[in-house]
Amino acid sequence: MASETAQNTEKTTAPSPATVGALRASGHVRRDVRDEIRHNLLTALRAGDDPWRGIVGFDETVIPQFERALIAGHDVVLLGERGQGKTRLLRTLANLLDEWTPVIAGSELDEHPYAPILPESLRRAAELGDDLPVAWRHRSERYSEKLATPDTSVADLVGDVDPMKVAQGRSLGDPETIHFGLIPRAHRGLIVINELPDLAERIQVAMLNVMEERDIQVRGYNLRLPLDVLVMASANPEDYTNRGRIITPLKDRFGAEIRTHYPLDLDDEVGVIEQEADLVATVPTFLVEVLARFTRYLREHPSIDQRSGVSARFSIAGAETVAAAALHRAAVTGEEIAVARPVDLESVVEVLRGKVEFESGEEGRELEILEYLLRKATADAVREHLGGLDLRPLVARLEEGEVLTGDRVPAAEVIAALGDDTAITETLDALAAQLDVAEAERASALEFALEGLFLARRIGKEPDERGRTVYRAESPDAD
Repeated sequence: MASETAQNTEKTTAPSPATVGALRASGHVRRDVRDEIRHNLLTALRAGDDPWRGIVGFDETVIPQFERALIAGHDVVLLGERGQGKTRLLRTLANLLDEWTPVIAGSELDEHPYAPILPESLRRAAELGDDLPVAWRHRSERYSEKLATPDTSVADLVGDVDPMKVAQGRSLGDPETIHFGLIPRAHRGLIVINELPDLAERIQVAMLNVMEERDIQVRGYNLRLPLDVLVMASANPEDYTNRGRIITPLKDRFGAEIRTHYPLDLDDEVGVIEQEADLVATVPTFLVEVLARFTRYLREHPSIDQRSGVSARFSIAGAETVAAAALHRAAVTGEEIAVARPVDLESVVEVLRGKVEFESGEEGRELEILEYLLRKATADAVREHLGGLDLRPLVARLEEGEVLTGDRVPAAEVIAALGDDTAITETLDALAAQLDVAEAERASALEFALEGLFLARRIGKEPDERGRTVYRAESPDAD
């Protein structure tokens, strides 16, 4: 998603205790990560607060399962097709950590001052006692994320011998020669591994101790570190990726496997687009709905590879493309306000066809299928918004002259061709584009009605020699 990071980065001032003695005097109580998240989640639920701001379409399905897994203290793997918001949900989880947490100042693994685990930290705690220095970490610093790739190594995730530390005079058997990987460095925080099946199986084996015994082993060192870390992962269904799998022992160690999904309701689909799309021009709601319907039809069509899925990024990118087309037209024609019109939807098919995987045997029909489904989505949106409205006066207006539109036709020309009689006003009212709004918004609404009339085979439509679209009164069936 655009702006997938939902972490709360607004910071208050860090607490003041700077030594472990002052920390104890302040009454601070240590909680492990699971207790911390459980406590903050239950507090939010009891207060009626929404801890999942920005997550759309999961309220009745994924979120309740996810909350139960967190309350149980489980590591979780989210399983679902691409673009379903898995990473967005996992990043939001960081908001359930305490805003500030104390750590041993200078500690490589951000150990809690009450519970040092590294040999060096244990020595410092014994030597300094209540004077052991304390630093504070914000919750945004306690979230780690790794995109799994086939070349990820055990050293990346768990750790390895650091040759620089050996060169400084330490022996190879000294645990302090270890360079820790991402999982140990997530001690007292969250580690998210995206696309977990892409990890080589031997790398997944290296995670078994972390997931069950909560410790690490590096190259046979006699070192047990009781890690306090919550492991989260995302994965596509195995029958889709074919790049790898989650090995059975590792899969067994996740306390919960939760299936995600695309938005179940059209309103949620529209909500995702409106929330995530970075639009450079105004895109009316009825056009956003067309894109949402288009995406949903793609997910149902037998010619589309449904194992791959059609990501929410498709509709988001579609809205951004339509907005860009509107801004391009405004720049070329000199319009002050850029508003997308139905003619701009044509750019979506050409630009985004590569984001959809077709079934084998459909070669050469890709554009035909996409154009058909876009017309179907447009027709359905017109029926939803203009169904029951008498558009005969609009058809009669076309008998007085044709209407031109296109990617270089300004809104003023569309408005001038149709006028502003009662039929026009009723059409605008139905699309919440009254006469007092910008000319470009009225043109978009009227063009939407014209496109609906064409799809209902009540008027004709064809390109002219300059590539513009011409709407005429005669039916396309007329001889």
